[in-house]
Amino acid sequence: MNKGKIAVLIPCYNESKTVEKVVKDFRKALPDADIYVYDNNSTDDTDKLAKKAGAIVKYEYKQGKGNVIRSMFRDIDADCYLMVDGDDTYPADNAKEMCDYVLDGKADMVVGDRLSSTYFVENKRKFHNFGNKLVRFLINKLFNNNINDIMTGYRAFSYNFVKSYPVLSRGFEIETEMTIFAIDKNFKLVEIPVKYRDRPKGSVSKLNTYSDGFKVLKTIAVFFEEYKPMLFFGLFSLIFLVISLILGIPVLNEYFHTGLVPKFPSLIVSCIFLILCMLFWITGIILQVINKKNKQLFELHLTEISMLRKK
Repeated sequence: MNKGKIAVLIPCYNESKTVEKVVKDFRKALPDADIYVYDNNSTDDTDKLAKKAGAIVKYEYKQGKGNVIRSMFRDIDADCYLMVDGDDTYPADNAKEMCDYVLDGKADMVVGDRLSSTYFVENKRKFHNFGNKLVRFLINKLFNNNINDIMTGYRAFSYNFVKSYPVLSRGFEIETEMTIFAIDKNFKLVEIPVKYRDRPKGSVSKLNTYSDGFKVLKTIAVFFEEYKPMLFFGLFSLIFLVISLILGIPVLNEYFHTGLVPKFPSLIVSCIFLILCMLFWITGIILQVINKKNKQLFELHLTEISMLRKK
C-alpha cells in the first residue's frame, strides 16, 4: 500500500451487536490506519465496546448520520478517509484496494458498489431494493451519469473532497448528497463491486423505509433545482407555455375570424401562464449564470485547499 495516513470512519448508533467485529476486521485489513468510531447518542454501550476493540471513540450529540459525518470530516485530517457503516454489512476485504485508489491519486471518491454484487440477494427488505433502483435511475438520468450504487455507506475519499464538501443533510440522505456533489464538481469517481451481507440476527436497521426514502427523493429534487437550474426551470417554463397555447390559440383563432373575443377568462388565464413561462425561463437563466460562477469559485477554493495541504 502507498504511504499515507488513513482514517477509517465508522458512524454508529446502537450497534453493540456488531461494532467490535467491524473495528477488528478493519484493523486487520488496515493495520496502520486510525480507526474512529463516532457514537451518535447510543444507549447500548456501543462506545465502550468500540474502545475495547481498539477504536478511537468520539461523540456527536446531534442525531442523524449527516451530522455525524459533518463532525468526522471537520475533525479528522488524513490522506485517505474510508467510511463504513458499523452494522457489519460491508466486509473489510476491499478496504486496501479502495484506499489505494485514493492514495494513488486515481480517485477522489471510491464507491463500494453493493448493487452489482450481492445486495439484492442478501437484503430482505423489498422496498429498500426498489428504493435503491429508483434513486439510481433518477440520479443517472437527471445528472447524466452512470453510477451503479448511489446510497452505499462504504466509500473512500481524498483529502480534497472531504475538506471541500459542505455537508448539508442531517440524516441518511447524506450518501445521495455526496454522490450528486461529486458528479457536479467533476471529482474523480471509481466504483468497486463489494460483497454485501444482511445484518446479523439481533441487529436492527435505523433506516426508515418510507420517511427516509421520502427525504432522499426530496434531496434529489432540491439538488436538481440547485445544480441544474436551467433544465429545472426550463421544464416548468415549457409546461406553462403549452398550457398558455392550449388556452390561447382558440381565442386568437376566433378573434382572427370574427374580430370578437368571446372567451375573456380563457384569454386572461392564457396570458397569466405565458407570463409564468417567461418568469421561469428568466429565473433559470439567472440561476444558471450564478451556478456557473459558483463552480468557478469552487475550483479556486479547491486550488487553495491543495496549496495549503502541500505547505
